[in-house]
Amino acid sequence: MWILASASPRRKELLAEILPEFEIIPSLADETVTETLSPKQLVEVLATRKAFEVAIRPENEGKFVLGADTVVAYGKEVLGKPKDGADAFRMLKLLSGEKHTVYTGVCILTCKDGKVGYKTKTAKTDVYFNELSNEWLWTYIRGGSPMDKAGAYGIQDGGLVKKIKGSYSNVVGLPVELCTKMIKKLNSRNNTFNSYLPLSFWEK
Repeated sequence: MWILASASPRRKELLAEILPEFEIIPSLADETVTETLSPKQLVEVLATRKAFEVAIRPENEGKFVLGADTVVAYGKEVLGKPKDGADAFRMLKLLSGEKHTVYTGVCILTCKDGKVGYKTKTAKTDVYFNELSNEWLWTYIRGGSPMDKAGAYGIQDGGLVKKIKGSYSNVVGLPVELCTKMIKKLNSRNNTFNSYLPLSFWEK
């Protein structure tokens, strides 16, 4: 049995392309990060936290939980979901006419017999934006689409992106190609991970 630890309709649609059946149980994990992490480290930490929070619930013992986290990185700045319209405008103005990188961390995790088995990987896509006028940006923001998305945009919305290098589904929120490889590799080992850590390690 598989669980998607996310309420995102986009992730649900993408995972359905490669998994015929799965439950949806949104994670309640704390996403606060105080230490300085690279975008790759950040999405891997948060994806693992999300998967763990769902897998550790007693009713989910032995199930495979998939957690994911996506961020947009522009230079040294990591762009998450905007706080409000002004923040969305700031992010989109930064990205206008420029290249940025989208990272999605994916963690598959299971908890059984007091041990936690997991595998975490990251997909990376370079995205090149069109030059966007202030008027276009505010029209887009007023439409509401940016407010629940990392970097304040959805690639599927159209008009924003000139070209990409890498996985399109990664920019949407779940790298289908990477997930497919991870799931196939897991199944080829008869549903076992390379190694397990005791539950006490995760509860520190």
